[in-house]
Amino acid sequence: MSTQAAIVEPNHPHVGLVRRVCRRIEANLERPLSLAALGNAARMSPAHLQRVFKRVTGITPRQYADACRLGRLKTRLKKHKTVTTAMYEVGYGSSSRLYERANGHLGMTPAIYQRGGTRMHIRYTIVDCPLGRLLVAGTERGVSAVSLGNADPPLETFLHDEFPAAKIIRDDAALADWVGDIVRHLKGKQPDLHLPLDVQATAFQQRVWQELRKIPYGETRSYGEVARSIGRPTAVRAVARAIATNPVAIVVPCHRAIGSDGSLTGYRWGVSRKRKLLDGEKKRASDRARAVIDRSRT
Repeated sequence: MSTQAAIVEPNHPHVGLVRRVCRRIEANLERPLSLAALGNAARMSPAHLQRVFKRVTGITPRQYADACRLGRLKTRLKKHKTVTTAMYEVGYGSSSRLYERANGHLGMTPAIYQRGGTRMHIRYTIVDCPLGRLLVAGTERGVSAVSLGNADPPLETFLHDEFPAAKIIRDDAALADWVGDIVRHLKGKQPDLHLPLDVQATAFQQRVWQELRKIPYGETRSYGEVARSIGRPTAVRAVARAIATNPVAIVVPCHRAIGSDGSLTGYRWGVSRKRKLLDGEKKRASDRARAVIDRSRT
């Protein structure tokens, strides 16, 4: 994770200082520096440094260190280092700490990641839905991908490109429950989706995606509103990038993010699908609200 990639507020007056702190963190991953030590080097109180760093990058110094450490772990595993060797070289003090920190972001155990997904089982299915063809894929931990398209081959290619060494099999029965929930949701029969996820994400992406899942059915938020809701009012572009990289469409409702002027802007699966999603959700939410009012009058 480069310092350039970490900056989400490039015009902040302390960007230069934060870059220097990032370099200091990167140089001390094997023996992580405390927030107090970083603050002392930056000539700031630990609390002030924490606030400034988070404002400029969207994450805390500790989260940045975790991301850097994970990046180095991936590099070493790809070079066929043993998990134990790689673990100590990048600063994980114990195997339990390694699995606690790394598992969720790798989307698999470090040993399986080292093999490029070998022995990892990804099941998928493709079905018809109101928006065309719907691919849902996942592991035993949760949904890993939800894609929309007009034909099956491009959707299947995505999975094979993402996990070239994994065992990818079509298993309609195993994913029937998750797919059923998503299709019912698209038809307006199940407004809320609470499916388990198994996706790779940075700390900043996770914050944005969690905020998207809070947007009520039938409503929208501008990118600026999402940025403000996570405490990053000037990081609108970074928020938009995080939304654009969401791998689990519908489950994380990125379609509910719109421009400040009400425009639909872009959508990975096509603006026409985004419009259809939003129009349908708004109408059904309005119908439900009207039905509740009518029942209360009887």
